[in-house]
Amino acid sequence: MQDFSQYDFQNRVAIVRVDFNVPLHKETARVTDDKRIRAAIPTIQHILKQGGSVRLLSHFGRPKNGPEAHFSLRQVLPCLENLLGMPVMFCDSFAEETTSEMRESLKQGSVVLYENVRFNSEETEGGMGFAETLAKLGDCYVNDAFGAAHRAHASTTQLASFFPNDKMMGFLMEAEVQNAKKILDNPLNPFVAIIGGAKVSDKILIIENLLNIASDIIIGGGMAYTFAKALGGEIGNSLYEPERIEKVNEILALAKSKKVNIHIPVDSVLAHSFSETAEVMFADTHCIPSGWMGLDIGPKAIIEFEQIIKKSKTILWNGPMGVFEWSSFENGTKQVAMAVCEATRNGSYSLIGGGDSAAAIAKFGLENDVSFVSTGGGALLEYFEGKSLPGIMALEN
Repeated sequence: MQDFSQYDFQNRVAIVRVDFNVPLHKETARVTDDKRIRAAIPTIQHILKQGGSVRLLSHFGRPKNGPEAHFSLRQVLPCLENLLGMPVMFCDSFAEETTSEMRESLKQGSVVLYENVRFNSEETEGGMGFAETLAKLGDCYVNDAFGAAHRAHASTTQLASFFPNDKMMGFLMEAEVQNAKKILDNPLNPFVAIIGGAKVSDKILIIENLLNIASDIIIGGGMAYTFAKALGGEIGNSLYEPERIEKVNEILALAKSKKVNIHIPVDSVLAHSFSETAEVMFADTHCIPSGWMGLDIGPKAIIEFEQIIKKSKTILWNGPMGVFEWSSFENGTKQVAMAVCEATRNGSYSLIGGGDSAAAIAKFGLENDVSFVSTGGGALLEYFEGKSLPGIMALEN
């Protein structure tokens, strides 16, 4: 694997796999969150400054039946051009005659965005034929799509094999891996992992792996009620997974044997129904009345969690504390976010796992007050589960 910052791009055409899978406004089709596009800009600009040209590949959504207009990457083109400050050509075909003509006609320093790679069924199948077609687009391969690194697809894994001496990570991929390794390889203690979200089943493997390195694990979100139920609590109508009770008990026993403190919220913000405007009350998490459901952590839990976070030297946050999209149930997530930011200002290292955690940090305007916000959702989760990511392995092999 080559060192991206040292590679000679002069007069070369770089195939750059990016992750432009961004949300669009339903009516205007404009990009509503450009974080993933913005994160790829330094890699693109570096290649151009070194005298190279760029061919961008990305997926967008999950098209089922080939080309579909609402999954076209053409929709992100205006946002990309605005962030780059230059025109970008769009190519909707990977046909060899089209790409050959384009390569001959384009000037050095050009940028081309190709259509959604998932419009070709071979992409998700990891087809070598499609990878070979993509390889003809350039002279070297740069993978900057950490958000897709857990997918063994044609453009994320097989494509790298056509450039055994000319493949590398882009700046974003390097930063994602380096920041994740700060957590996994040598975290400063105390190390707290804040794990939230709706389902225990989505986070079992990451919790089990973190038991090997964390000092404390804070459990929030809907999954906290499966833990509360396993501990004998009355949780009313709160979301929980009865089939995961046994696994939660195993996790609690393992945590005890490893001397890792697992914290679930002592109290909760309750609602009579799953509604933004529902009547609200507070109760201890283990004593939730019938007909009520927990939708956020309560004020006593916030104080306890803040104290744990502020004394920690390493902080990993993956998953919200409640239904933060609704103002009535955002306070737990907001206060935890502010505690993470305060700890960071005082010298702690903080990594925010993508997805809802990144969305929450952005909602509260705190993106610049933590150490690193990952662009990877599923990829980061699998990395912290201890799995090898195919997109990274393809570069290292």
